[in-house]
Amino acid sequence: MNLPRLLAFALAGIALASCAQTPPPPAAATEPESARLGRELRSLIGPAACSSDAQCRTVPVGAKACGGPAGYWAWSTKDTDGEALKALAAAQAAAHRREVEASGLRSNCAMTADPGAVCVAGHCQLATTPAAR
Repeated sequence: MNLPRLLAFALAGIALASCAQTPPPPAAATEPESARLGRELRSLIGPAACSSDAQCRTVPVGAKACGGPAGYWAWSTKDTDGEALKALAAAQAAAHRREVEASGLRSNCAMTADPGAVCVAGHCQLATTPAAR
């Protein structure tokens, strides 16, 4: 067999082998469960529409390595099913806790205080200062 013909067969074999490889999984398949549940939680909360502070609440999200929530998100009782929200937030926190434990991550172990929530411009948001309450 001559060299050009051998080279052609080799290149054809390489081309065919590269076509037969399995593509990498989509990014969503490698996404942490807590991130997916966090997106579902954000979707459930929606715009957190409100007409008064009385409609605004907070829900703990995530988990710190030393215990307790990683933070809080504001939500509104006006258009959100509170029981479904609490169940989804608990599932998200549990998933995050498992991911933290599996990775061996550490945290600052500082307690994250619930900042409360207020109605600002028709949407619930976290109260950032005591004066905002």
